[in-house]
Amino acid sequence: MIKPNKIILLVGLIGSGKTSVGKRLAKKLNLPFVDGDQEIERAAGLSVIDVFKCFGQEEYRAGEERIMKRLLSGAPCVLASGGGAFVAEQTRTLAKENALTIWLKADLDVLYNRTTGRKRRPFLQCSDSKIKNKLQSYIDAEYPYYSEADIMVETRNEAVDNTVARVVKAIETYLNANEGK
Repeated sequence: MIKPNKIILLVGLIGSGKTSVGKRLAKKLNLPFVDGDQEIERAAGLSVIDVFKCFGQEEYRAGEERIMKRLLSGAPCVLASGGGAFVAEQTRTLAKENALTIWLKADLDVLYNRTTGRKRRPFLQCSDSKIKNKLQSYIDAEYPYYSEADIMVETRNEAVDNTVARVVKAIETYLNANEGK
């Protein structure tokens, strides 16, 4: 296994598997795991839901950008970004300079199955019947940004370890193809 000498940034929509894949990928690569949402909570002293409720979406996103700027300037790790963090131009620019970016792409049904009934997600605070429409609007708005990632791996309804194995293979293929560049 080739070990990247930079941050591995996992990007994707809510429910794409960034945290679950990230934790196991970090263990496999013997790198620390960092969760962007947990870092926001730590900095704010509040849950993501409470940050969102108290300060609104605009301030939440500004705080997320500050956190991502700090994290993307750090040591090699596996970093799971918040769902919309990669949409910010500053974050994408820093990621292109300092990280290997991996888009965990999931289709609407996978995202819906993984997010329905979960109340800790501030961007899906609506009735379960409206979640599919909200997720589709996020797909339409954000997938063009995620497509700028170095690597894309589809996440499916499968065991997390299978997704991790496909991510590892994609990293190896990418690094081998870009060796010496």
